Amino acid sequence: LKDTAATVLKQQKPWSEVFDRNTLSKPENMSDALSRLKKNASYFRVNYLMIMLATTALTLLMNPMSLLVLVLLLVGWIYVMFVRTAPLEIGGRTLSDREKLIGMSAVSFVTIFFLTSVGAVFFSAMSFSLAVIAAHGAFREPDNLFVDDGPEQSQSFMGILTGSTPSSNPV
Repeated sequence: LKDTAATVLKQQKPWSEVFDRNTLSKPENMSDALSRLKKNASYFRVNYLMIMLATTALTLLMNPMSLLVLVLLLVGWIYVMFVRTAPLEIGGRTLSDREKLIGMSAVSFVTIFFLTSVGAVFFSAMSFSLAVIAAHGAFREPDNLFVDDGPEQSQSFMGILTGSTPSSNPV
């Protein structure tokens, strides 16, 4: 995990480059805006990921009840999956690890999306993050960025998190 984080952070661009006001301009049309967004998303993907994480963290800190619910769910997960050494029995039936995982996932899903406002808080944070990223990506001119548009050089967003490198496919 530490190596993955270090690899991801090495791909981060300087924040002075992200917030350079001299590179902002209005796109000519929607096609230009989408092209800019695609290039900027590829180039600044780690910075954009950090913006999303920071926005989500700040939103959760501003909503302490949501944070408390997530902490309680985390404690429940740790207890059921790691701390409890005796087999978990419900109604005289011993639950397997898979059944515990499914049960805890269901409890978490229902708690987050139906019983509390945690889901709404999370989605509002993500929506705000994506709006800021889309605005930055559409208005920043990517002309001076070194972005390779070739399909063999593209890397998925999840590739950032897993530390995988793009593979070249011989034609």
